Amino acid sequence: MDAFDLSRRLAAEALGTGILVATVVGSGIMAETLTKDVALALLCNTLPTGAILVVLITVLGPISGAHFNPAVTLVFTGKRELPPQEAVLYVVAQIAGGIAGTMAAHLMFALPVVDFSMKTRTGGAQWFAEFVAAFGLVATILAGIRFQRTAVPWLVGLYITAAYWFTASTSFANPAVAIARSLTNTFAGIRPMDLPGFIVAELCGAFVGMLLMNWLLGRPEVRGPVKIAETSQ
Repeated sequence: MDAFDLSRRLAAEALGTGILVATVVGSGIMAETLTKDVALALLCNTLPTGAILVVLITVLGPISGAHFNPAVTLVFTGKRELPPQEAVLYVVAQIAGGIAGTMAAHLMFALPVVDFSMKTRTGGAQWFAEFVAAFGLVATILAGIRFQRTAVPWLVGLYITAAYWFTASTSFANPAVAIARSLTNTFAGIRPMDLPGFIVAELCGAFVGMLLMNWLLGRPEVRGPVKIAETSQ
């Protein structure tokens, strides 16, 4: 990542977040067009999202780190791997890219460029689901980096694929994506008034995930060889 200047890293973050959102929103629109079965529509929304994450993290990760998510960016800032001033710019790029992604999806399907969502997503269960989704995402990323860095694109893609189905909120797990999804009154949408609860839950889940994984993945205790004198006691 150090080989690329800040402008290129910001462009990669905006591009990646934009393509991710275009995939989420666009596949949701396509699913609603092709079927009235909600479960099948969710599956049609899930698979492209997991797949595109593998692609985006693989091809853009070497440039920017492939955060595509303000919660992930804040985690790496908290770990002192990204300066705060750059983190702010990352978040701005992610939000801008996500909004552009929604607009692109709408244009592809001949919908209004911006159409504020009326889909209700609120309540304690939904907020807790977002906490769990973001917590699991951060845990997956940090453990993947520690033990199997080359597998991180697949780990993240598979985690989000699973979390779409085991969380009540369908695993937004991303404040920038949540903001972008408030601008589409389609399958993937969320009412703008429901954003604060989702975003707070996502940030809290990411923070707790970082704290736990910092402890869990800390340097293991090194034990020396057992002395003969100790075995005789």
